Amino acid sequence: MNLSKCKIILFFIAVLVLVSCEEKSAQKIEEKTAIPVQVREVKLQDIAQVLEYVGNIKAKDEAIIYPKVNGKVIEKVKEDGALISKGEAIVYLDRDEVGLKYEKAPVESTLNGIIGRVYVDIGSQVDLQTSIALVVSMDKVKIDLDVPEKYLAKISIGQTANVNIDAYPDEEFTGHVTKISPVIDLDTRTAPVEVTVDNPEHRLKSGMFAKVKLIIQSRQKTAVILKEAIIGKDPETYVFTVKDNKASLKKITLGFHQDSLYEVKDGLAEGDLVVIMGQQRLKEGDSVNPEK
Repeated sequence: MNLSKCKIILFFIAVLVLVSCEEKSAQKIEEKTAIPVQVREVKLQDIAQVLEYVGNIKAKDEAIIYPKVNGKVIEKVKEDGALISKGEAIVYLDRDEVGLKYEKAPVESTLNGIIGRVYVDIGSQVDLQTSIALVVSMDKVKIDLDVPEKYLAKISIGQTANVNIDAYPDEEFTGHVTKISPVIDLDTRTAPVEVTVDNPEHRLKSGMFAKVKLIIQSRQKTAVILKEAIIGKDPETYVFTVKDNKASLKKITLGFHQDSLYEVKDGLAEGDLVVIMGQQRLKEGDSVNPEK
């Protein structure tokens, strides 16, 4: 091999080494300048739009009991918490009626239930306007909600409601919509809606705090993303997606949401990688170092 050929071969070797070094250097620079981001894969799952409310448990039926005659309480038959039947006496009165033969007058319950409270004691003087007792029927309890008018068309009698009670943190009770007011409050633009829950064991008590969820619509197997991924405000909403370690800004169309999950009606497909953290520093085409 003559000298000129050796020089040519050495030249090409030098060029290849130089190109390889430049590529490795560029790769290292790109790795150093790649922006770290967290990504989440778009998945198809069920999602529901839920209205959430808080309220107090009340007896489905309750009545304040009043006497039919004036007089003085001479006997208490029932105490707070006692079971009582319709027509059964709660207290007896000595009537303030002159000229009549003495006969103690009963003050009777007007419904079956439980004595919630007896308001009078022996010796109390009462008249026709005196509240003697509160009787409640606890076989069913209710929760009153004020629902905005824009949602009323999506609520119907018999609709299921999920009820959580602070006293029973590990349980969820099922109720149903039993009343929807036909009248809208002009100040709040809401209408009263009543949810009733069966309570055969009387575990739910009047006054307990309740959280109520009404499912007004649902989707099955739809694309969802986390709220953290969304940029902008509806209808101008965007996300950054990642493919081949490059960021791309995509416009999306959102549907309804459930907690932190948002339905994506258009713009994304199952399996797309969406940036959920670090997108504030991104622009179209940026190199990224994605971490799931």
